[in-house]
Amino acid sequence: MRIRATLNALALRLDGNETPEMLRKALLELPPLPLEVEVAGSVGPTVLETLLELGRERGLQLRPQRGEKYIPYTEVIDQTLRSGARVESPGTVVILGDVNAGAEIIAAGDIIVVGKLRGLAHAGATGQEEAAIWAMSLEAKQIRIAHHVAQAPDGEKSTRGPERARVAEGRIVLEAWGKKA
Repeated sequence: MRIRATLNALALRLDGNETPEMLRKALLELPPLPLEVEVAGSVGPTVLETLLELGRERGLQLRPQRGEKYIPYTEVIDQTLRSGARVESPGTVVILGDVNAGAEIIAAGDIIVVGKLRGLAHAGATGQEEAAIWAMSLEAKQIRIAHHVAQAPDGEKSTRGPERARVAEGRIVLEAWGKKA
């Protein structure tokens, strides 16, 4: 178990080796701030009951485990996607060809286009802001990463070469492929 204080709460990470007594003792001497709990291991029912009891007194919020990003596999499509085509994947998608206007790619992981991206691309569709969209030529009217949406300016053609789109400071940014973040 690890505990650290944040501005408005106590961040608590449970690793699975805790007992209800350990939990109560650790929190007894700390300020009565709300709890932000991350569960990183197998936690028994008595520890959960204790956590819920303490949460009723202090306030409780569960957080996803940090650094965890489950992407089950990479799907490779070795052809151009024409208008009307739609690809959905629980993993990363690699397109070996172009993605024409009117085609859509929706992926939980990254989207990599070894060609021109003119259609809609939605990377990190299940909420992964760490996802990125890579293309040899990024010419799409709209791209999405997690819940962020970016639209191309009217009339601008991309002739900048390979690019990566990613989320930085709460918005989608484009950068040359290979440039350090």
